[in-house]
Amino acid sequence: QVQLVESGGGLVQPGGSLRLSCAASGSILSINSMGWYRQAPGKERELVATITESDYTNYADSVKGRFTISRDSQQNTMYLQMNSLKPEDTANYYCNADVRTVARVTLSVWGQGTQVTVSS
Repeated sequence: QVQLVESGGGLVQPGGSLRLSCAASGSILSINSMGWYRQAPGKERELVATITESDYTNYADSVKGRFTISRDSQQNTMYLQMNSLKPEDTANYYCNADVRTVARVTLSVWGQGTQVTVSS
């Protein structure tokens, strides 16, 4: 069993910053790509940023230059530093990871999400 737990969400004013964390635990052999996604009310879930095992990163155009994704492979943890936040960044943020388990099975695992609200 593999679990992802997000933390770091909250209420912030426009222009402010937040740092999200995603910690993976369980029967993990290795973690390949990881990513952050978000879903606002009434909208579909969308990609925010991804990072590969080799630390190659990819960002949605809407967050380029403001958000930074990173990972600590030793700790099986991923981060999303969010700066210059805008009201349109308000959403529930989910982490995702492609995990190879000790049973040699590859799973795509999702966290339960953490709410980010940008409002004055």
